[in-house]
Amino acid sequence: QVQLVESGGGLVQAGDSLRLSCAASGRAFRRYAMGWFCQAPGKEREFVAAIRWTGGNTYYADSVKGRFTISRDYAKNTMYLQMNSLKPEDTAVYYCAAAATPFRTAVDGNEYDSWGQGTQVTVSS
Repeated sequence: QVQLVESGGGLVQAGDSLRLSCAASGRAFRRYAMGWFCQAPGKEREFVAAIRWTGGNTYYADSVKGRFTISRDYAKNTMYLQMNSLKPEDTAVYYCAAAATPFRTAVDGNEYDSWGQGTQVTVSS
């Protein structure tokens, strides 16, 4: 059973920074890539960023390019999302996800087969 556990969310002011972490565990945990998605109240889940575990290719939503940075640590089986210059519109529950097999597109949540429980990020104006 694969487990993904997010941490690092919180309440911050506009312009502040947060770093989210996603720790992966479980036997035979294989991943082609991992990603971050977010869901605000009343809205559908949206792609934020993704990273290929081997090679480190990264993908970002236009709305976060230049502000967010995704990274991973092999030794710790952990993925990170550094969020800078946060805006009130970034307020959402952030979920990490893992794809065990190559995906056609990083932005489609259906390409991912494991999900965490989410961590709340709230940005006040």
